Amino acid sequence: MFVATRMTENPVTVTPDTSVTEAKNMMQKNKFRRLPIVQDGKLLGIVTDRDLREVSPSPATTLAKHEANYLLDKILLRDIMKKKVLTICADATIEEAALMMYKEKIGGLVVVDVNGAVVGIITETDIFKCFVDVMGLAEGKTRITLGGADRIGMLHEITGVFKELDISIDSMVALPGPDHQAQQIIRADVPDVELLTKKLGDKGYPVLHVAKIG
Repeated sequence: MFVATRMTENPVTVTPDTSVTEAKNMMQKNKFRRLPIVQDGKLLGIVTDRDLREVSPSPATTLAKHEANYLLDKILLRDIMKKKVLTICADATIEEAALMMYKEKIGGLVVVDVNGAVVGIITETDIFKCFVDVMGLAEGKTRITLGGADRIGMLHEITGVFKELDISIDSMVALPGPDHQAQQIIRADVPDVELLTKKLGDKGYPVLHVAKIG
């Protein structure tokens, strides 16, 4: 799964001479939280809704509304933008984007093409949606968590049980655990959970949890 297939394409961008007021109105109207700043096709910086809040007068200010608006009209994004922008290529994987966001503790990345032009935005919401889609959490299937020893041939043995019972696996995620143990999270349409549980247990893979998702 690649960033290009999950990002918001052709995001709204602004120039460094855009005012704080204009940027705030743009974000509120379109319900997004970050604005790439571009000039002559070159990415110069970024501002977020948090940046705009930090330069806006406090609700406790003694300024009149028109005075506060006048001041915000005078502040340009070039004065407050972050010039160090974390970007990712459109052909990068979702895993790379998720890892970068996790390490940098940020909620979104600007997506660029091979020439450095802005082509999209990918956010933590897009990553969450990928997880939901991969695990099929909205499709109403059975979610089974297995335990067992992490050993060579483990996946072959587990999938063999499903094949024997003519059950198609929709998704499967392996999570390593301590002391050479592992957990397998499997999503499938299981007609007889009790029989599947017995067959897996006989192979050394106890069913730890069963839930209907979706």
